[in-house]
Amino acid sequence: MEVNVRYQGNVRFESVARGHSVASDQPPANGGEDAGMTPPELLLSALGTCAGYYAVQYLKARSLSAVGLEIHVAADKAAQPARLAAFRIEVSLPGLDPAHEAGIVRAVNACLIHHTLLHTPAVETVFKSLATAG
Repeated sequence: MEVNVRYQGNVRFESVARGHSVASDQPPANGGEDAGMTPPELLLSALGTCAGYYAVQYLKARSLSAVGLEIHVAADKAAQPARLAAFRIEVSLPGLDPAHEAGIVRAVNACLIHHTLLHTPAVETVFKSLATAG
């Protein structure tokens, strides 16, 4: 699994994966043009859409409707080092039988992004020098 990120000028970037692209930018207060989500918002989006996918899989397996399913993800910022320190995933689905609420929570908690955040992955940063034509 991989994504390529290309600088688009100022503080805007484009992420490309499998022919799909997503813009990332900063709000004007941070020198951007607000043309896309910030990197932390993209992370929250990844967590929310992953949670939604797992919730829908739970519902489909039980022949339950996912119409109206909404996921709200929020995070608290922390400093030293700067990071997102606490996440909250709220799942709502009108008309869901309360007997399935715990199952939805279990399904959402099984999401790949959720597990990645709970079990810190190794992150390696390398610099790749590209030869310039000249």
